[in-house]
Amino acid sequence: MSTLSWLNGEAFAAFGQHILWSDMIGNTIGLAALALGWRRSIWTWPAQFLSGVILVGAYASAHLSGGIGKQLLVIGVALWGWRQWQRGRQQAQDGSIAVRFATWRERGVLLGGTAVGTLAVGGLFTAVPELSWNPWPDAYIFVGTLAAMVAQARGLVEFWFAWLLVDLVGVPLAFSSGLAFSGLVYVIYLALVLWGMRDWWQRSRAGAPSLEGAAA
Repeated sequence: MSTLSWLNGEAFAAFGQHILWSDMIGNTIGLAALALGWRRSIWTWPAQFLSGVILVGAYASAHLSGGIGKQLLVIGVALWGWRQWQRGRQQAQDGSIAVRFATWRERGVLLGGTAVGTLAVGGLFTAVPELSWNPWPDAYIFVGTLAAMVAQARGLVEFWFAWLLVDLVGVPLAFSSGLAFSGLVYVIYLALVLWGMRDWWQRSRAGAPSLEGAAA
């Protein structure tokens, strides 16, 4: 049996739902990545990269093209975000980079880009049904994930708000698509997002650094 076949095999069943190894392992690593992001550890990015690689298989087994696209974005942006945080640490005398709220211009770019991107991707998924059986939620999650990770890479507190909005759609979509473990982890994500949002918010107000050298 190949590694891919094993990952897409059933780990166990719970409440009538079949839990895939890829779904369970990928989302557990993703949960660790979010916790590392809250702790401002640079290792959040390698963890997000690995989670994305594994979850590509899970979403492929569920025939969720939007989810696959989302994870490919996670992989690409994780590499970019890792580099961004490395540069930030190198430029700071104490090896840290500041957490801050976005400017109104940055917020406008994020919101406008997310809206336009969702319309474009949703239109593509609608025009090509083979890409997604649930085009608009898939497009929303696809583009929202990109916006959240870009904001995280720039050390913006708004990244937590973006993840919160993604989770509000991601939880019911995962359960309805048979990815029960993804749905459960999204619920835990929600708690971490609220906790992380509070922490980064307080640090931004106090002018504290966001990425402690010791955290790496």
